[in-house]
Amino acid sequence: MSYKSRKLKKINTNRMPGAIKALGTLKYRIILEGIVVGLLVGVVVSAFRFALSQMDLLRNVLIGLAEPEEGSLLASHPELFPWIGLAILAAIAVAVSMFVQREPYISGSGIPQVKGELMGRIKTEWLRVLLLKFFGGIMAIGSGLALGREGPSIQLGAMVGKGFSRLSGRLKSEERLLISAGAGAGLAAAFGAPLAGVVFVLEELRKDFDPKVLLSTMAAAVTSEYVASFVFGLEPVFAVFALSKPTLQDYWMILVLGLLLGGLGVLYNKAIAFSQDLQGMIRPRWLKAVIAIGAVVLVALLCPECLGSGHHLVEETGFGLHTASTVALFLIVRFVYSVYSFGTGAPGGIFLPLLVLGALAGGLFTLVVSPLAGLPVGNEAFYVILGMAGLFSAIVRAPLTGIILISEMTGTLSSLLPLSLVALISFLTAEVLGGEPVYDQLLERILSKK
Repeated sequence: MSYKSRKLKKINTNRMPGAIKALGTLKYRIILEGIVVGLLVGVVVSAFRFALSQMDLLRNVLIGLAEPEEGSLLASHPELFPWIGLAILAAIAVAVSMFVQREPYISGSGIPQVKGELMGRIKTEWLRVLLLKFFGGIMAIGSGLALGREGPSIQLGAMVGKGFSRLSGRLKSEERLLISAGAGAGLAAAFGAPLAGVVFVLEELRKDFDPKVLLSTMAAAVTSEYVASFVFGLEPVFAVFALSKPTLQDYWMILVLGLLLGGLGVLYNKAIAFSQDLQGMIRPRWLKAVIAIGAVVLVALLCPECLGSGHHLVEETGFGLHTASTVALFLIVRFVYSVYSFGTGAPGGIFLPLLVLGALAGGLFTLVVSPLAGLPVGNEAFYVILGMAGLFSAIVRAPLTGIILISEMTGTLSSLLPLSLVALISFLTAEVLGGEPVYDQLLERILSKK
């Protein structure tokens, strides 16, 4: 070894302790930054959820699904309900159309936009997206369209992370860490599922396992869920079901359900693309808003239970409150209405709507198949949970996220084996049928327009 080589080796060896110390310092810093981002995201997403709950309450009063508070203006003038509802819908249609035209990246779920941002393919103005997505999402989801809060919550969280990075002067690589952490924190606060928020970032948004991403996202997700718990409590999103599980000999039903859910997931993704293409041809723009108002009014008149995110349908089906024919009707209406709602481009996600579809599909499956197979009826809750995990896996193509998300949302970890089985079968079925993951499909559409 030459003198120069020995000297270089000595210099590098001397620098190693400093490099190791710097790496340890970086870990502590990204955890601390994740906590700060999680705190901010928890406040923003909790405010978003609370505003949506108030909009849901107002909508239910106007369509007769809930009673107005005594002494309120609505209680004293019920004859004004239809006109108030139409006026609100018209105002929402105008405002949301203006918001989307001003900032196209708030359209739809927001998750494909976050993926594009992390890939370096999309650049957004974080403050404008944050404000317009916040108020646009409240109005679009609160109007009664079959949209969910999780996509907007993830995008809101990502923009909070980006804003924190820009205001604190972080490097680009660190900014992407904070965007990822904010996105995971958004899902955690939206659904009370911190672990699912972490896994979703790793499995779907980043598609790799980076320890730095894991640490920062976990810190942010746990913190944001802690903040949200102060507002919404510690109860799971869906009421805890009394699960009546089948025996191992009856697992063939889970295999069949997984096959059916895989096919339904591929059909749903193709229907989403068709709806977007069809509604993209509507001109002028105001006509699209008028049709959306008409769709909300039509569903409110014919099947008001199917308005909005459909959260209550999951619990009602799980508790066995509906017959097979009623669940089938809800499934058909929700499928068509969800596909139409997302095709409008209004700010809103598809997580919760697709979970509702999965719950209805699982409930209908056991109501029909169990009597034919000579099995006892009364295990709707078990198949509702399986339906949600299976359809999520088929549509999003993220089975691990689906398993953990459903476990956290229902507050039960005792069904991991059947959840894993149905998620795997539905995933493989969708792959064999050639369906494309929904968020990859949506991102390609955004990039092609760009």
